[in-house]
Amino acid sequence: MTLEKRTKARGKIAINRERCKGCGFCVITCPKKLIEIDMANFNAAGYFPARFLEGDCTGCAQCAIICPDIAIEVWKEE
Repeated sequence: MTLEKRTKARGKIAINRERCKGCGFCVITCPKKLIEIDMANFNAAGYFPARFLEGDCTGCAQCAIICPDIAIEVWKEE
């Protein structure tokens, strides 16, 4: 019998900067605090959008669920 080493699936998110209005709901909702508002760069509409900070994302998708602009995509990598 062989033992397989299981790797923990890690989450990744992509934020569409042009759709994001910087409401901050995703920032508040993220349990790992891996999203912040990018106050240095605004989008074409003049909003400061959210940005993903690399880290130990679980892929819970709470950020995508709460986003009113449908600007966040979440997936898991093995």
